[in-house]
Order: sequence, then C-alpha cells, then structure tokens
Amino acid sequence: MAKPTSTFAERVRGKRALFAGAAAALLWTACAHAQGPAGPSPDGLQKDEMYMEADEVIREDDAGLTTANGNIEVRYNGRTLRANRLIYNDQTGVIRAYGNIVIINSDGTFEYAEEIVLDEDMRAGVALGFSARLQENVKIAAATAAKRNENVEELSKAIYTPCEICAKDGSVKTPTWSIAAERVIRDKKRRVVYYRNARFKLFGVSVVYLPLFWHADPAAERSSGFLVPKASVSDRRGLSYEQPYYWVISPSTDAIISPQVNSKIAPFLNGQLRKRFYSGDVDFRFGYTHARDFDGKGNELPGTSTDRSYILGRGSFQIDEKWLWGFTAERASDDLIFDKYEIGKVYDTRGPYIADDRRLISQLYAMRQDEQSYFSVAGMTIQGLRPGAIDPVTGRAVGENDRVFPIIGPLVEGHYEPAPKILGGRLRAHTSAVVLSREQSQTDLSRRLPGLDSARVTADLDWRRAYISPAGLRLEPFATVRADAYRIQDILTGVGSATRKDNMTRALATAGVDITYPFYKRLSDATVVVEPVVQVAASPNAKQVVIGRNTAGEPIYLNEDSIAFEFDETTLFRPNKFPGYDLYEDGVRLNMAGRATVMWDDGRRANFLVGRSFRTEENAVFTNRSGLRTKASDWIVSADAQPIRGMSVFARARLDSDSLDVHRLEAGANVYNKYGSGFVRYLTDDFDINGTKRENLDLGGELNLGKRYGVSFYGQRDLSQDSWVIRDVGVFYRDDCLRVDVIYRREDTIIGRLLPSESVSVRLTLATLGGSFNGR
Repeated sequence: MAKPTSTFAERVRGKRALFAGAAAALLWTACAHAQGPAGPSPDGLQKDEMYMEADEVIREDDAGLTTANGNIEVRYNGRTLRANRLIYNDQTGVIRAYGNIVIINSDGTFEYAEEIVLDEDMRAGVALGFSARLQENVKIAAATAAKRNENVEELSKAIYTPCEICAKDGSVKTPTWSIAAERVIRDKKRRVVYYRNARFKLFGVSVVYLPLFWHADPAAERSSGFLVPKASVSDRRGLSYEQPYYWVISPSTDAIISPQVNSKIAPFLNGQLRKRFYSGDVDFRFGYTHARDFDGKGNELPGTSTDRSYILGRGSFQIDEKWLWGFTAERASDDLIFDKYEIGKVYDTRGPYIADDRRLISQLYAMRQDEQSYFSVAGMTIQGLRPGAIDPVTGRAVGENDRVFPIIGPLVEGHYEPAPKILGGRLRAHTSAVVLSREQSQTDLSRRLPGLDSARVTADLDWRRAYISPAGLRLEPFATVRADAYRIQDILTGVGSATRKDNMTRALATAGVDITYPFYKRLSDATVVVEPVVQVAASPNAKQVVIGRNTAGEPIYLNEDSIAFEFDETTLFRPNKFPGYDLYEDGVRLNMAGRATVMWDDGRRANFLVGRSFRTEENAVFTNRSGLRTKASDWIVSADAQPIRGMSVFARARLDSDSLDVHRLEAGANVYNKYGSGFVRYLTDDFDINGTKRENLDLGGELNLGKRYGVSFYGQRDLSQDSWVIRDVGVFYRDDCLRVDVIYRREDTIIGRLLPSESVSVRLTLATLGGSFNGR
C-alpha cells in the first residue's frame, strides 16, 4: 500500500528509530559518536527519539519497504542526515540512501557520499563517492568507504589532507600537502590510521613513497607515533638529525624518546616523561650521552669518555582546595651541555621560585592559600652554568663555583589579612624565616674559606587607609612595624680562615602618607589626566646587619636578598625600596613624581612619568650604582605609548641627579601589521649587579614578502664588546596547514670554551602531525 504525502514528520521509538539511527550513523566516522546525549538535544529530541521530514514517504507493506523521497532530513541522537532518497527494507534490515548525502555530527564534523548501504545491526556498510571533514579541519576522500566491524573501517583510493581544497572563488585548489594511498584502514581501537602504498604529495607532486605509513587518528586525543624530525648542519656538531617518537604508555602516562645523531660528535638521547595523577602531575625532561668533551668546532678534547646528562623536572599536587605541594629538579653534568647539543626551553619557569638566567634551581615546596591568608614553606639549591674567566693554563673558561651558592631551607613565608577593617583601614600581618648555609666563602675563590651561614626570623604589621575628599584629593596614610632576629655564623675575621659568629635583634618602623590629586581635561577626541604624586615617609635609624669592613674602613652589610635591585618607576614609591629583608631604608624621605596620561577615543594612548626621591641625610646603605645614596636621588623617567594601531613603544631611564647623564636606559618597540611583525630592545647600564658596564641590543621579527613567503631575522649584539652574540637569518613558507623555516645562525661570541659557530637548520611544522620536539 502506497501513501504519498507532501510533508511527513513523526517521533517514534523501536524499529523505526533503529531505521533513522542507522541512517544517521552509517558513515565510518559517524559511528564514533553512536552514543547520543543523555538529556534533550538542542532540537528538543530525547535520546533514541527520531525526527524525519521528506517531500514524500511511501510505505509498501507487501514488499516490506519504506521509501522517502526529496529533501530528506533525519535527526537522531544529535546527528542530522540529509539525502535525496532513502529506502529501508524491514525484512532484510538493509538501509540504502542515495544522492547528495550529508551527515552532520554533534561535534561539528561532516561526511558526504553519493550512495550508502548499511546492514540492520550497523556493524557493516559501504559508502560510494565518500568524503569527510573531520576534527582539525581534516579532509578525507575515497572512491569507497567500508565499515568492516565496530572498530575497523577501510577506504580505497583515498586521499588525506588538513589543507584547504577550495579556492575563494569556489574552484578546486591543490592542497599544499596530502597523503594519497591505495588503501587506508582506520583502527578505532588502536586509534591509528594506516596507509598502504602511500605517497606523500607536496603541492600535488609526489615526493616520498612509503609502502606502509601510519599516524594518529584525528579523533583520538593522543596516539603513539613519530613526531616531526629536526635536522641541521653546523661546524660544531656536523650533520645532525633528531627523530622524536611519542609513546602513549597508559591513559595517564606518556613519553617522548628523541635520539639525536651527529656526524662529528657522539649521539645524544633526549627524552620526556609525563604522568598525571588524581591530584596533580609530573613532567621530566632528560638527556644522556657517554662521550669526551669537545670544543666549538666539534674537536674532541683530551680526556676520557664520561657520562654527560641533564634533568629538567617538575611536579605539582593539590592536597585539598587550599593546600598545594610540588617540586622541581634541575641539574646538568656540564655547564655548556645545553649549548653544545642545542637543547631548547631550558630556563622555563617550573616552580614558584625562579633562578637567574643560566642557572638551574631544584626546590621542594608546600603552599596554603585562602581568601584571607597565605602560607608557604620551601627548600632549594642552585646550580650555576655561567662561564667565568679563561684559565691561562688550560685555555678553558672556569665555570661558576656552586659551593658559594647557599642551600636555602627552610624558607617560610606567611601573610594574613583580617576581614574587618582596623581603624578604618586594612591591616596585613607578615611573617618570614629563612636559613642559608654555604660551603665556601664568596670573598676569595682561590682559597677554600668557610662560607657565611645565616638564619633570620621576621614579623611585621602593615596598615593603610584611604581618604578621598569631595574635590578629588586622595590621602593614604600608612604605617609599618617590624621585628627581626638574626643568627650569623662563619663570619670571616680577615685572619686566615678564622671566623666568628653573631646574634642580634632589631626593631624597625615606618610611617607616612601618599598624596595624589588627579586633574582631568577633555579635548576634542582625547582625555588627558595629569596627576602629581607625593609620598612622605619617616623611619628611625635602622640597625643594619654589619658583617665586616672593607679596606677603606666602610661597613660591609649582610645582603642576601636585595642584590638584584633597580631604582625605577616601580620602586620609586616603596616606603622601603629594598625588595628583601636584610637591608632597610631609614630616615626621612620625600618621593615625588608627576604622571600624565592621554587616551584617544580611537584606542591610542600615551603615559609619561618623571620623579625622584629626596632625603634629609645621605644613606650609605645604598650602593653608588643605585642612584639613591645622596640626598637628592637620580631622576626617574618612563614613558610608553601606542601611537598607531599595531605599534607600541616604551622607555625607562635613570638620569644623573646633577648632570642628567644617562646611567641606565631600557627602551624598545613592538610592531605588527599585514607586512609582518618585529621588536627591538636596547639596554645600557653603567654598572650592573656585577659592577661592569652593560650595553646590548636585541632585535628580531618577520617580514612578509608575499602572501605565503617571508624572511625572519634575530640578532643579539653586545655593544660594550662591539660584537654580535647571535645572528639568525631565515626564509619561510607558510599557509593554512604547513610552515617550513630554513634558518642560518652564527654565534660569534665565545661562550666558555665554545668557539664561534655557524649552522643551518630546517624546521617543519605540519598541521595535525605536529612540530619539532623541544624546539627553541
């Protein structure tokens, strides 16, 4: 019996739900989504409910056939099927769909075919003229697609590409790269796609033939397999090839094994191991070789072969919603191992405590934090990798002596801020304690003198309140009281290796007020804000911790935590400008600045600040290089702006209090537009923390020579030595699914015992197949 109709819509369960569900799941990738949503779908259907619409539905009871014709749309368990014709045979259970078949899955993937045949159990089926758009914009096309069982699907005469295949005008476009094969098998259980007689095509030209090739299923979260290799040639390592392999050990553990083979020196093995636990995760990078040392030209140096290795590890675990503990483990057998084997991403931050550049830190810590309090306890050690002076006998650079670095621990810090206001303002309580132990003194490295050991306990209270007058004047009075207790051992007396010890306590306090009064002015297309800022602070004479005197008879102060200190706009209004605890700023001082801001309506902006500090008496606790020792400090000037779209500039400087000579200047700019991007940084410092003049320039960027081609560059120049440290020049090609970089690098400055070096490297990044492992 036939029943023609112009439109047909119904919601059914049971056998006819199977009919529609099968139709919506017949393509090979659709079956990965066979489980529908637990609740209502966006179109209002419950699980296993079906909605079907067609221009005509015909039921032939005698033949057991149901036929739908014209503009068919079937929605079932979050998927939508569209076709020109659909036939279901309820006697054989076979489903056939014809003409312009499109299936839209709930995850946004699409499948297309001209004809589909599927059995009643949805365990086997065939699609003719098949194509699909999967995750990560992957496209697959094949003459036929066959679903052998629940886990294995097979394509014949297939092509795979993540690149665009349609031009803007709708015409067919040759993909940048693709993989064509006579046979493609997708194993969903192993989450791997296999290729038989595969040809890797670049711009439509076959460049590599592989009888067997495989990669991870795009729908898989992760899968074992080879990653993109890294190749280079240099006069330091010769021809170098590194091939990483990604290994999924378990659902919570994976590893990367990446052997580096070199033509001039011994091979080197890099690796990474990651594991996730219910409360946190660990991540270890490592490397190993057994070889002789070599110079910057790859020549082996006298000596025997020995083990050379490194480890860069971290872990972090959440105990509960407030407590966290973790660790870092960073060590290297050679100061220059990372430079020699070109290992990147070495000095990344892995824990809450950070070491200086070219230094490794190993730490163990625990933290607790809530809305009102913070507490932490930690211990750490440091390894220095900076090369020192050249030994005149061996001709090699003497590395840093790790025995002069203290073992830090325990380091305890705590902060608490009561919720209710105290005297109308906020009150904060701070506690701190630390123990430092050294094996060797820093004062004379030629002799093994005892190292200075110290322990400190600190407690302080900090109060601040804000008043704003109706006219806009803002007053913020503040007060701080603090108590310290010290125990110092192994203080050198200056007579051989004789030492003394000392215990002391001190009380410190500061009171003051911040005063600001902003003025606003509206121009035609901008807002101008001018704001004078004044801070008055006073402290009684502080009892500094003196551990000796120099040859001029001046006191030597204990200073473990304020060495790396710069006087700039960020420290101008600190009541105590020393960032640590050992040194304390005392006396009466006046900190002043003028700030100006211009904000244009189109998004442009500019900021400017100029200021300085005054005191009633000179303060010899500050060093000469700080710019704060005299009654009137150096001038502080800073500015930043975004003058046009895609460009930002900044500058900060410290000028001599009398002559206005530049003692320190840092300036830079960033730019990006359709032609490329770039940056430049300049720094000059009369005396850095090591007491030497520093002046350097960093610049880099990319310039687009066309839509897909361009050049890249990077340079680091030591202006005080009048030499380049590193120069990179490269060319690149990039599009929607591929990037190739060819980079020439020259390292001109001697780093320890590494001579100047030249290298050429190739970096390849393929969409869906990844990039280089541990690239720089």
